Amino acid sequence: MTGEFPHVPVLYREAIEALKPKDGASYVDCTVGAGGHAEGLLEAAGPNARLLGLDADPDALAIAHQRLARFGDRVRLLNVSFRSLADTARSAGFLPVDGVLFDLGLSSMQLDRFPRGFSFQREEPLDMRFDPRQARTAADIVNTASELELRRMLYDFGEESHAAAIARAIVRQRSIKRIDTTKDLAEIVVRVMGPRRGGKHSATKTFQALRIAVNEELQSLREALPQALEILTKGGRLAVISFHSLEDRIVKEFMREESSRCICPPGLPVCVCGKQATLRLISRKPMVASAEELERNPRSRSAKLRVAEKIV
Repeated sequence: MTGEFPHVPVLYREAIEALKPKDGASYVDCTVGAGGHAEGLLEAAGPNARLLGLDADPDALAIAHQRLARFGDRVRLLNVSFRSLADTARSAGFLPVDGVLFDLGLSSMQLDRFPRGFSFQREEPLDMRFDPRQARTAADIVNTASELELRRMLYDFGEESHAAAIARAIVRQRSIKRIDTTKDLAEIVVRVMGPRRGGKHSATKTFQALRIAVNEELQSLREALPQALEILTKGGRLAVISFHSLEDRIVKEFMREESSRCICPPGLPVCVCGKQATLRLISRKPMVASAEELERNPRSRSAKLRVAEKIV
């Protein structure tokens, strides 16, 4: 990788090796971000490999454009969500592909460099949109959603055990003054829970839940995974890096279902049930960050990489 761009993606080596880079192959990086994985993949694959990079975040994509410019027309970058993966790949002339990569969630670059309200450590507008063209912001949600909707969102997307109390406090506070900044929201959570829970800032789960809700992250993932399988060629690989249990559960269940659809009794020479598996799991357990990477980047501690290969 070049030294000009400081952001190093998590599980960098593992993700690239999992995709079996080879010359002449085509890849889709569904969350290209600053282009770290994409750069490594193109370098490893050879001079005739090509890559389609997608990202909903225009600021991250601008960095990827700079980072990947040296690859010329071998790279095509588009400011779109992976929710429309199959149609986008088809329109861009990238069918079929040999590998699809997802690096889910929020990158450290977005957290540290883009003032869009992702962090409770600084006072910023309560935005949280990956794509600024999108209409609804986090402030819209906290100021208009019902108490029940807020409680469900915090519990379902943040796994927040204090969801009811936080939702009640949000509704009470917004009746006095609109909640417009990260500081406004973080202070509400701290008043309910105190400053820290389990070694983390008490607003961590609330901010995660809001970000997931604003960007419809889990629904987008559910819609995109079957599309990734659709565009892969036989022998092509799907690699997904997730950062919390909600994402990982969706990926795990999808790969397990697609790799175990056959319900024929063991020992039959051929499948007769008509529910043949479409994926082969590369490993039953996800890959995680090495001790060396954890020391270099503590945020990688929650990362999990799952990989499967298309077999039909």
